[in-house]
Amino acid sequence: MRKCLGVLASVAVLWAVSWAQAPGQAPRSDAAQAPPSTTPAPTTDGTQTAAPSQAPASSQTTQESSSIPNPVKAAPKYPLTELFLGYSLAQAGFFNAGHWAQLSGWNASFSVNMAKWLGLVIDGSQFFGTSKITTGAAQAPFPDCPTFCPLTSPTFNVDTREYNIVFGAQFPYRKYARWTPFGEVLFGHDGVRGIASALPPGGYTAEVSSGLALLGGAGADYKVNDRFAVRIKADYLQSRTSFAAIGKAKQDNLRVSVGVVLRSIRKKRRTLEDETGLEQ
Repeated sequence: MRKCLGVLASVAVLWAVSWAQAPGQAPRSDAAQAPPSTTPAPTTDGTQTAAPSQAPASSQTTQESSSIPNPVKAAPKYPLTELFLGYSLAQAGFFNAGHWAQLSGWNASFSVNMAKWLGLVIDGSQFFGTSKITTGAAQAPFPDCPTFCPLTSPTFNVDTREYNIVFGAQFPYRKYARWTPFGEVLFGHDGVRGIASALPPGGYTAEVSSGLALLGGAGADYKVNDRFAVRIKADYLQSRTSFAAIGKAKQDNLRVSVGVVLRSIRKKRRTLEDETGLEQ
């Protein structure tokens, strides 16, 4: 009987020990969030090897989420404003005399880019030079002799001044790194003045007129850096006049311009994340 009780007691102790060390045992509530044990395991020579430490999963998740940068909206990749200044050459016939005059001058424009593909433009130009008009019965817009008798024949020279100021839209195509082609359509005001010498020597006659101006053309900018570019463009310029000797008339002219473009670049707004990064 004693032997049986001893065997039963031994079996009970072994079962209790095996239950306490079973892998499927339920963890205690106060140790649910505790990190795994780092007790060193004994080796064959009696020394203990340090177990590698393992960070809690929640800490890793927090570090990974903190390392992901917040997205920052980048500034648009086109200039806010553009100022163009350049030389211009016009092939023009402002007096409807059948003679084309090559007039030199300047061209300037200022544009505000409302979108990547659209800019609002104000453009102005002025030209100077000499035009030729046939002497005789068809010397309009100047009156016939004896009211106005030119000094030379078969043509006489007219000191010509022309200006125009127009408003409209510009349509850039911003696809390439260096080149930006564009088209433009503008309308506004045009003015012409002509002065010619007449008999008796030392006399002169001036004719002045103004009217509507229409302009359409295309060009391209070559980017030097973010603030500077070189521009070349060609425009069709239609001017309209109303001289007394001719009445209302229109003229088809060509204008070619080349110059530099000054750009105002868009700066990226500094955010709280940028400030924190600079401090670190």
